[in-house]
Amino acid sequence: MRLTIVGCSGSYPGPESAASCYLLEAEHPSEPGEESGEESGETRTWRILLDLGNGALGQLHRYVDPLTIDAVFLSHLHADHCLDLCGYYVMRKYHPTGAQPRIPVWGPAGTAGRMARAYDLPLEPGMREEFEFLEHGAGGSSVEVGPFRVEAREVVHPVAAYALKVTAGGRTLVYSGDTGPCPELDDLAGGAHLLLAEASFRSVDDNPPDLHLTGADCGRTASVAGVERLVLTHVPPWHDPADAEAEARAEWSGPVDVARAGTTYSV
Repeated sequence: MRLTIVGCSGSYPGPESAASCYLLEAEHPSEPGEESGEESGETRTWRILLDLGNGALGQLHRYVDPLTIDAVFLSHLHADHCLDLCGYYVMRKYHPTGAQPRIPVWGPAGTAGRMARAYDLPLEPGMREEFEFLEHGAGGSSVEVGPFRVEAREVVHPVAAYALKVTAGGRTLVYSGDTGPCPELDDLAGGAHLLLAEASFRSVDDNPPDLHLTGADCGRTASVAGVERLVLTHVPPWHDPADAEAEARAEWSGPVDVARAGTTYSV
């Protein structure tokens, strides 16, 4: 499983990166009925996105043809995690090669309506002709797309928000989405080969509860969960990512990276 950091800026696009978007790729046989042109059973590259925040769609072109994405998984419905679904709707609807087949978009309850309002569309059909909107279950959900098994677990945030656990080929990545410290994230991250954790806050500041993680929180989760590698992401442009890294290293002795747009990881 290959991870590409498409966007990692917290809260809004920054000077070095778009907002949150993470591309996962893995090889797997094609499935019957696909319109990809391959014979059933022929191995191909499957691609999913975790979040599609503002500014991310343009950057996605640097790494893959956006029309080759098989599914999108939204952690929550704040603009820096979902808003470029509007541009993606336009691309898939009006592309010169013709309207593209619907692809699944998994998200919290109300995602279809939220995206219709974001682009000032009538609620029906909204974007339903371009995307098959599917909801994470209230207690979490688990679905399969090609080689990927994606489990969603609700975490703490001012809106419905989910951490996402992706498994392919016996390897596991866990993405925190946006969350305050919570046992649900610690449990979901247990034994992950890569923990992609947001580090929006600094421990030295007076932070509101149940909103975001500090670098220290990320380090503690990595330690409790026994992960293989920690990658810090979603650092807002007003903070120095080195602060988040130093906090995480003080709490955990394993490998720590700060996400940067364009970086790839073999999970």
